[in-house]
Amino acid sequence: MIYMKDNNELSSVMEIINREGLDGLSQAVEIILNEAMKVERSQHLKAVPYERTEDRVGYANGFKPKQIKSRVGQLNVNVPQVRESDFYPSSLEKGMRSERALRAALAEMYVTGVSTRKVEKITQKLCGLSVTSSEVSRATKLLDEEMTQWRERPLGTCRYVYFDARYEKRQEKGCILDMAVLTAIGVNEEGKREVLGISVSASEAEVHWRDFFSSLIKRGLQGVELIISDAHEGLKAARKKVFPGVKWQRCQFHLQQNAQAYVPKIGMRKEVASDIRAVFNAPNENEAQRFLNMTVEKYKQVAPKLSQWMENNIPEGLAVFQFPEEHRKKIRTTNGLERVNREIYRRTRVVSIFPNEDACLRLVSAILMEIHQDWATERKYLNLED
Repeated sequence: MIYMKDNNELSSVMEIINREGLDGLSQAVEIILNEAMKVERSQHLKAVPYERTEDRVGYANGFKPKQIKSRVGQLNVNVPQVRESDFYPSSLEKGMRSERALRAALAEMYVTGVSTRKVEKITQKLCGLSVTSSEVSRATKLLDEEMTQWRERPLGTCRYVYFDARYEKRQEKGCILDMAVLTAIGVNEEGKREVLGISVSASEAEVHWRDFFSSLIKRGLQGVELIISDAHEGLKAARKKVFPGVKWQRCQFHLQQNAQAYVPKIGMRKEVASDIRAVFNAPNENEAQRFLNMTVEKYKQVAPKLSQWMENNIPEGLAVFQFPEEHRKKIRTTNGLERVNREIYRRTRVVSIFPNEDACLRLVSAILMEIHQDWATERKYLNLED
């Protein structure tokens, strides 16, 4: 939270917005960003300006003006300086990372034959500016170094790990091809979520999932007790080879959706959905199995294919009953990861078709890194204490 001295800055922000509306948004952002950076410097120094304290670890050294191109226009900010230190405000860096990635991804379209006018129109709308080849070169180099370091960072113990994939499009030799974006998130020892890894592959084939799983293990992922995912065959096969013995929870939400394909009449859908929910919401595993047996028997005559499907597939969604009751609501589906994927799509749909896999990996990594950092500052996702 940013505290503005004597509310003067906050009053200035409100006055600008009230007076100029959205046209004054850039000025308002300048004030807020400048104040955030000053607060961050004080926290770094462990002392506010002119404060005398034994806890102080350095001294302020004025400000350095800087111009930033952003979606709300050009920002003129004053970056706080610190003597004999490499301090740089994370509030400034974090806010620009994904935007630099987006600009770089869009700009790469220039060299792949996409209409220059179309690219300039998009960048102008999103970022308030056009991009040059030199800007692209500098941005991609810095981003690739930063993103690679983050993606390859060491991992630790995660009791619960979620996997999912979504598809983006890329252009190659005049053809539009699909590429799978594989994502993993986990709940660490502190009970907080973190983004564990990302991979861009040609598909969800077993070999790609296996390579992705193996990369997580090599980076130190350990202590996995439950994997939560959908039932893609490539993922299932790779999971058995890389994580043998680890329990698997098939996403209950996707099971509900899959079941509807076997319901013979539209009028039966609500009843079937209610019966499956009764199984999933049972108080314990024995009751869940009893409800399942009753439901399988109920539909044997009126919907034999549905009955057979339930008997073969619903048990894959019951592993959650082997874990603490207070955890079950958050480990029985991949809904949390689905929300992450929706945020990725919200940002990548602007690009529509990526010029190559690297551009996709760069932008998605930047988005996930921001989400990962936000989760680190939030309260616990699960209480893992005994």
